[in-house]
Amino acid sequence: MRMYDVIKKKRDGGVLDKPEIDFFVKGYTKGEIPDEQASALLMAIFFQGMNTEETVNLTLAIARSGDTVDLSGIKGYKADKHSTGGVGDKTTLIVAPIVAAAGVKVAKMSGRGLGHTGGTVDKLEAIPGYQTTLTQERFFEIVSDVGCSLIGQSGNLAPADKKLYALRDVTATVDKLPLIASSIMGKKLASGDDGIVLDVKVGSGAFNKTFDEGLALAKAMVSIGNRAGKNTRAIISNMDKPLGRAVGNALEVKEALEILKGGGDKELKDLCIELSAAMLNVAGLGEMAECRATAQGKIDSGEAFHIFRKMVRAHGGNVEYIDNPEKFVIGPEKHEVLSQREGYITKMDTEKYGHASLVLGAGRNTKEDKIDFGAGLIIKKKTGDYVRAGDVLAVLYSKSRDTFDEAENNILSAVTIGATAPTPVPIILGKVK
Repeated sequence: MRMYDVIKKKRDGGVLDKPEIDFFVKGYTKGEIPDEQASALLMAIFFQGMNTEETVNLTLAIARSGDTVDLSGIKGYKADKHSTGGVGDKTTLIVAPIVAAAGVKVAKMSGRGLGHTGGTVDKLEAIPGYQTTLTQERFFEIVSDVGCSLIGQSGNLAPADKKLYALRDVTATVDKLPLIASSIMGKKLASGDDGIVLDVKVGSGAFNKTFDEGLALAKAMVSIGNRAGKNTRAIISNMDKPLGRAVGNALEVKEALEILKGGGDKELKDLCIELSAAMLNVAGLGEMAECRATAQGKIDSGEAFHIFRKMVRAHGGNVEYIDNPEKFVIGPEKHEVLSQREGYITKMDTEKYGHASLVLGAGRNTKEDKIDFGAGLIIKKKTGDYVRAGDVLAVLYSKSRDTFDEAENNILSAVTIGATAPTPVPIILGKVK
């Protein structure tokens, strides 16, 4: 088999069979197929597309390109949740202990943030002492004992995706549905869970800007997961405003703790309950209404908070910060962003809020950048709120006041104020199964 022939077939609109896709993924992962030929095939896929069978085969080839995690040593049903990325998304910190408290195991490997979207691993490392790198034996022990463990991605998991994504990033072939779906699901299938719940974000702070784009991606990923033998569901959620009120690592941990203690932002809580219920549902623990009630009950009883605290301790984290969140070091510099107009907030450019957090030091532009765990912002007014000139829109926190001007400009330019209240948009926009 020649790579030349594979490229020509797809260029001319042909359908690649499994051996051809396997040949490409294996050869490129091993370095036997050069970047220029891989780039040519990616561009051919970008213009010609892939059918469902091709997309499934590409996903499976990516999943099998390196190590796969065998979770069979952990007793019970194992469920995973994946978000396509957003601003203020701390749902994993809340959902994992809720689901674990209900008896479903969560053995989750998460990533770091890059650009305007945050990463779960960064939030966890804001907890002093929390270890996100563990041996597989210790990882399994914690999942078996506590019910959940959240760690960073390790080992040689789906190496084809790492190589292909880097190439897509520099060849303008990132935003093509089969390539996006196979990238996400390749890593999920390699992670070894029994069921998968996908949180597909749409809106100004998400990769998918429109509902139709998000729906198409959700359908593709659910189809891939189900065809691979994994019980897979998707929830499409609103990212036209930041999720919750906190953006920034320690700030988001504190907000997650508020939810686990029964308080916090209603939209954030509603989404977490829905995601938790979906994970319990794929595990066969009842219909969605029953699973929602179970998830809410685990918060109300304090069991979910107890599980989170127990997990933090098992990972070496200092639970004094969990019991007393005021111990987290925030700032130390603080600045209030004031509204310059009166009226209703009709729109928020969520990506600009993410960039403001990045400027303050809460994120990274490159993988080598260091994060300030105490940097970020608290949002005081959101879409639909009425504001007067001088009202506080957001409070910024950073180590340096030099960051405030740029961050403030991001916030002010992100907010649209009008005379009429906007039509409310729910946090949950749709579901796919």
